[in-house]
Amino acid sequence: MRMRLMLLGGGNALGQALIRLGAEEDIGFLAPRPPVQGWDAPSLTTLLDDNRPDVVVNLAYYFDWFQSGSVDEVALASQERGVERLAELCQHYQFVLMQPSSYRVFDGARTTAYSEKDDVAPLDARSRALWRMEQSVRALCPRHVLLRFGWLLDDSSDGLLGRFLQRLEQNEELCLADDRRGNPTPVEDAARVILAVLKQLDCEAPLWGTYHYGGHEASTPLVVGQALLAEAGNHRQLSIDSLTPIAHAACPDAADEPQHGVLACKKIFNTFGIKPRAWRTGLPGLLERYYRHG
Repeated sequence: MRMRLMLLGGGNALGQALIRLGAEEDIGFLAPRPPVQGWDAPSLTTLLDDNRPDVVVNLAYYFDWFQSGSVDEVALASQERGVERLAELCQHYQFVLMQPSSYRVFDGARTTAYSEKDDVAPLDARSRALWRMEQSVRALCPRHVLLRFGWLLDDSSDGLLGRFLQRLEQNEELCLADDRRGNPTPVEDAARVILAVLKQLDCEAPLWGTYHYGGHEASTPLVVGQALLAEAGNHRQLSIDSLTPIAHAACPDAADEPQHGVLACKKIFNTFGIKPRAWRTGLPGLLERYYRHG
């Protein structure tokens, strides 16, 4: 790798997965420790003034954007300012900016897969913030890659997967939608995609733009939950042995979560040759890491 890579968010689950996969191919990242208050516009300015990478991979706010069970609008506003400043700095110094985003920018009203050309219609404060940050990156930093991911699953104890696995150990009914669809995407697979894009950018290919990626085989929360229940049974004595299907409209998050969030991944395959990987193959390793840490 000829390019110098800076990773913001090297301590979170996706950042750690990216560092692990990079190390297997002798690809290293400058991963600075964030300040106590987290990365904001002033600290990012100082960081990039003092360091001159070729590419900045911004996973600084990964947990809030992809895993948190609640939305902090004050934090999101600060993060928006941080992303705007980051985009300005990358343009000023001619760095490449790689920025993650989400299927959440769509409202889920259509039943077919969303392509990069489809109009967005974010449903809640988090998805609206993600869309505004996408717009800032596009407007301020032409040398960018925006990666919209599907349902990201990681091994953090307080993330989406961790909260589900903890509920499996409680003796209560667990209801999941059987008519909501998306692309489950283990965090190691997302890291594989980021690394593959970086390697092609290292060949000086100007492949700027927005790309979709999600695990192969669109699925429902119920089907994913059943697969996780079966795998978790290899690690723990669980209190429940079945899940209850319910309608999307009956879910507590129905107003905020797209009912149909499947992403079409043709563009990333045609441009970078990245093939979607079956999400089921990533579950054993994902749960092994989760229970090992727990």
